[in-house]
Amino acid sequence: MSGTTQPAAGRQWSLLVLVVLVGINLRPFLTAPGPILANIVADTGMGYSSLAMLTLLPMLLMGVGAFVAPGIQAAVGTRRGLLLALAVLTSGSLIRLVATGGLSLILTAALCGAGVAFIQAAFPGIIKARFPASTPAVTGLYSCMIMGGGALGARLTPQLVNSGYSWRAALAWLAVPAGIALCAAFRVLSDTKEARPDRALTGLLLRRPRTWALMAAFGLVNSGYSSMVAWLAPYYQAQGWSSVASGNLVAVMAVCQAVSALALPILARRSIDRRPWLWLTLLLQAVGFAGLAFFPALSPIFWVGICGAGLGGSFSLAIVTALDHLPRPEQAGALAALMQGGGFLIAALGPFATALLHDWSGSFASGWTMHLVCVTTTTFLYLRFNPKGYAEIMRPAGNSPAPSAASR
Repeated sequence: MSGTTQPAAGRQWSLLVLVVLVGINLRPFLTAPGPILANIVADTGMGYSSLAMLTLLPMLLMGVGAFVAPGIQAAVGTRRGLLLALAVLTSGSLIRLVATGGLSLILTAALCGAGVAFIQAAFPGIIKARFPASTPAVTGLYSCMIMGGGALGARLTPQLVNSGYSWRAALAWLAVPAGIALCAAFRVLSDTKEARPDRALTGLLLRRPRTWALMAAFGLVNSGYSSMVAWLAPYYQAQGWSSVASGNLVAVMAVCQAVSALALPILARRSIDRRPWLWLTLLLQAVGFAGLAFFPALSPIFWVGICGAGLGGSFSLAIVTALDHLPRPEQAGALAALMQGGGFLIAALGPFATALLHDWSGSFASGWTMHLVCVTTTTFLYLRFNPKGYAEIMRPAGNSPAPSAASR
């Protein structure tokens, strides 16, 4: 979607509605199984390693997909690609209605992950192109809806199961909001030709050390999110909590993520230097993970909420920071896509590593301790993200010289 002018008022509102509808569908398929894992295990006999695949495999695909998506976008265009991706996401949730065992359930997770991969790769560039004067705020809204969708999935499935639905039907209900987003995208997205990614741009960006630093920081933080999604509910169920109560904890995490993902980019918009706010998100995560690891019964809602706030704010600010690096939407969008791609490949290892630590130690607390180490490492990576150096660091990434930091 080319151009850097704001759309007309009516179309701008339509695009904002689409941002909401699309964003809210990008996480429920990940958060929904956690609170009802006991039902799934009772029916399928899946172990911890297999259950980890419900998060690991789609996140791996979300990572790989970010590298593949620019080529698909160049070949078929943004509109067709997004419509196809939303159709795949809708189908993945709907097919869960007839999932007969663990393998088929994992395959549906992969199908959903493949659809989300393209959407996540394409959408930041769309936001930068269509809302150049309010990119941080709209990115915050988009991130807020992603996290809010996570709350929807975690809250909805245990309620449906307790109301008499099978776990398969509860998971399949998530096809409804995805189908609504598909219909909205069909109506709202323009059918005109749009600027498509430069096929050579990915290779140019991958030769920049900054791209890899962004990937590492994004991945280390989101490994904490993926582990929370996969194992927070089972962690507290092992301490005697019900599926509904533990699902509510996941929902609390996601709601706090949503609020932070919306608020922090708006608060940080006055300065191009996002590092103080990024460090704040890491402090919140550190407090939350420490509480979960060492004092889980003291104040679970507080630990989960503050950790969620840190995770949500870090997610949205990371996208904003990636978009800050380059002036042209197609360049900035490609960089944000690569950051998410490499980042999700790293993040996918979080649930699996936590499961292995659980098997070794007998508790998920060792996994939360591992994420404390990840947070500490990310603190030093964020130190490098000084906006005064963006123009020089990213200069070879485009056909024209990047403007100086002062000119932005």
